[in-house]
Amino acid sequence: QVQLVESGGGLVQAGGSLRLSCAASGRYIMGWFRQAPGKEREFVAAISGLGGNTVYADSVKGRFTISRDNRKNTVNVQMDSLKPEDTAVYYCAARVGSRWSGYTRQNPDEYDYWGQGTQVTVSS
Repeated sequence: QVQLVESGGGLVQAGGSLRLSCAASGRYIMGWFRQAPGKEREFVAAISGLGGNTVYADSVKGRFTISRDNRKNTVNVQMDSLKPEDTAVYYCAARVGSRWSGYTRQNPDEYDYWGQGTQVTVSS
């Protein structure tokens, strides 16, 4: 069983920054997703087990940066230039295995374990 614990959410004004962290043991492929009220869970970013490959949703490209520190067993997402539409519960997810190709990496069904989520609210 893989346990994932997110932290770092909060309230920030538009244009501000937040850094989310996910504590996760093991070099899994990790993804960040978000879900706003009344909407489906959507992909934000993903990173390979060693950190050499990343992928972002178009809506956050250039504003968000995903990274990992395998010595500390953490996966982070630095969120800059936040917009009110970034408001959502953010979840980290882990996919068992090391293969980076052959699937989308953006479908929640491709991930095996999930954290409990952390709220991010961006005020206008």
